[in-house]
Amino acid sequence: MAKEKKYIESAQPGLFDSMDRLSQIDKMGDPLANLNAIMDWEIFQPVLARIPRTDPKGPGGRPPFRPIFMFRVLVLQSLYGLADEQTQFQILDRRSFHRFLGITEADTVPDQNTIREFREKLTEAGLFEELFSVHAEYLASKGFVTRKGNLVDASFVEVPRQRNRKEENEAIKRGEIPEGWEDDPKRLAHKDLDARWTKKNQQTFYGYKNHVNVDLESKLVVRAEVTDASVHDSQALDAVTREGDCPTWLDAGYTGPACVDVLKRKKIKGHVCEKGARNRPLTRKQKRSNRAKSRKRSRVEHVFGFMTGSMRAMYKRYIGYARNRASIIFCNLVYNMARTEQIVRLKLLGRTTPQLG
Repeated sequence: MAKEKKYIESAQPGLFDSMDRLSQIDKMGDPLANLNAIMDWEIFQPVLARIPRTDPKGPGGRPPFRPIFMFRVLVLQSLYGLADEQTQFQILDRRSFHRFLGITEADTVPDQNTIREFREKLTEAGLFEELFSVHAEYLASKGFVTRKGNLVDASFVEVPRQRNRKEENEAIKRGEIPEGWEDDPKRLAHKDLDARWTKKNQQTFYGYKNHVNVDLESKLVVRAEVTDASVHDSQALDAVTREGDCPTWLDAGYTGPACVDVLKRKKIKGHVCEKGARNRPLTRKQKRSNRAKSRKRSRVEHVFGFMTGSMRAMYKRYIGYARNRASIIFCNLVYNMARTEQIVRLKLLGRTTPQLG
C-alpha cells in the first residue's frame, strides 16, 4: 500500500500571527513602511487645515475623517494608480496599507464616495499646488535639491478620447459649448471641453501635458505646470523657470527666439540640444555636442518613466482641466515622496545624502 503524502495544513489563527506576517513583509522590503519612516506628515497640516469643513446635517451624524488621514489615502491612490473603488478595496484588503494609514481591522475605512469628495474639496480650494510647494520647499531646506543643474521637459498625460462630430470639435476649440449639449446635462458632464488633440512623431495624443523642472542630481521635481496637450513644450518654459536658476538642460523642442529670450531674461545658462532642418543637417560637431548634453538631459526621462511604469499616472479618467491639473500636480508630489525614499534608502547622493525622520 502506497504511503499517504503529507501537505501543509491550514493553521489555527494565533495571537501574534498579524505581527509575524508584517515581519515577513518587512524582510521582503515594504516600500510603504520605508516611506512612512522618512516622511514628516505634519508639514502638510497648515494647508489641510484650510479645507472647507461641512458639519453633519443633523444630530448624530458621522464625523468626518481627519484631513491628514484622507491625504494619506490619496497618496496611496496616486502611488499605485488606483481608482476610487479599488482604493477602498485595497485598504480593506492589504496589511501594508493598514500599517501605512495607522489603522486596524476594527477601524472604519473611507468608501469611494468619501475619497472622491475629499479630493474634490482639495481641488475646489486649489490646495494641491500648495501641498506640492510645501513639500518641495521642505526638501530644499533639507538639502535634497542640490542646485547643481536643472532639467526641463514635458510629457503627455492622456484622458479618455472624445468622439465628437467635426463641427462640435470646432466649437470646443473656439471655447464654446456645442449646440444641443447644454440641453443634455448628463452628456455634457462626460465631455472634456478643456483637453486637446495633438500629434508628435506621427502619434496622436489627446489630453494634457505635465511640464516639469527637475533637479539634475536628485531627480526631484522642483516646479511644474499643466497645460492642454496642444501647447508646445517651449510655451511653458517661462512658467517652470525662475530668475537665477542654475544651468538648465533642455531638448531640441526648446530652441527658438522665445526660449532664448526667457533664458536670457532670467539669467539662466541654457544647454539646449540643437535641431537640424531638412536642408541644413547637423554637423558632426553639433551631434557630438547634442550627445554630451543628452547624457545629462536624459535623466528627466527617468522621472516620467517612474510615473508611467510604477504609478500608472500618465493616463487620467477625470473630466476637465481643473481636476486633471490637480491630479497631475499631486502626482508630481507623490513622485517626489517616492524618490526621496529611494535617495535615503540607497544613499544616492553619496556621503552627503540627507537624513529624514
